[in-house]
Amino acid sequence: MDLSQLSQEQFKELVRGIVDDRLRELLGDPDLGLQLGDSLRARLKESLSSTVRLSGEDIADQLGLRW
Repeated sequence: MDLSQLSQEQFKELVRGIVDDRLRELLGDPDLGLQLGDSLRARLKESLSSTVRLSGEDIADQLGLRW
């Protein structure tokens, strides 16, 4: 690939793609491919079936965090 032949927009897209790929490598999900344990799976199912929802502010208050 001859970079001098790319338009400015093509070059920007190329750089965006390279940066995206690198960030995925560095910040990717470390748990990807791991299996959930039975107890965690049960807790998740229970949580998803509940109609109770907390906002980010509520959770921050419970944890003593400033939001």
